[in-house]
Amino acid sequence: MRDPQRVQEVLHGMLKAGLDTIQVISDFDMTLTRFAHNGKRCPTSHNILDNSQLISDECKIKLKDLLNKYYPIEIDSSRTVEEKLPLMVEWWTKAHELLVQQKIRKDQLALAVQESDAMLRDGYQWFFDCLHQHSVPLLIFSAGLGDVLEEVIRQAAVFHPNVKVFSNYMDFDETGVMTAFKGQLIHIYNKREGALLQTGHFQELRARPNVVLLGDSLGDLTMADGVQEVENVLKIGFLNDKVDERKQSYLNSYDIVLLQDETMEVPNAILDFLVTNDK
Repeated sequence: MRDPQRVQEVLHGMLKAGLDTIQVISDFDMTLTRFAHNGKRCPTSHNILDNSQLISDECKIKLKDLLNKYYPIEIDSSRTVEEKLPLMVEWWTKAHELLVQQKIRKDQLALAVQESDAMLRDGYQWFFDCLHQHSVPLLIFSAGLGDVLEEVIRQAAVFHPNVKVFSNYMDFDETGVMTAFKGQLIHIYNKREGALLQTGHFQELRARPNVVLLGDSLGDLTMADGVQEVENVLKIGFLNDKVDERKQSYLNSYDIVLLQDETMEVPNAILDFLVTNDK
């Protein structure tokens, strides 16, 4: 924590406003899911497909080449968002074009998730169940694959009605074969609650100006920018990788930074505090 007093003030502001004014906005890959397990990297929602039988070996090589080229740019703290932006769009667009060529079948996604090493962070059950029990909306903004990440949550049995996902969704034809991606491309730097303006969820969220934000990249910091008349935002950042070189930039941006922490312990403790002391 860079400023423990500010964290305390934000929490007490939220407490005073009450639980019914709070919403949680979170990234998915490497935020709600684990970065690693037993020393081995866990897959993102894109990786689940990349590693599956649904993708040809040739396509896997091309996707890996894209990752090796663009991921170092994504996490390079010396580059500005403006510099990274066109390159991130380029990466996602190329990756999606490759996936569309694979003619993926909708009915094969569940098995791909089941056979993958994707895992939600330790303590996820309490986190999802607590938010559901207290009717606190959980908005997941992801530059990943919506159909795949929804399946991860579904298989963990925590896809409650208060969970809303905004991500890149596949379009399937009448035979269940993927032919395209729907709507606007969501990438790491354009995920924000402003996307909700076009949806029916916006009205219900207007009365929730207090936000607990969870992310694992500096791009996630803008996810709450669309919240109208925001009162308090508590930003919790998971720093999973290249800790030494990125630590300072995370401390400058997030209220709480969790270093290589594969659990939901801190978010759960904050939720517990807000729930237990709610009037």
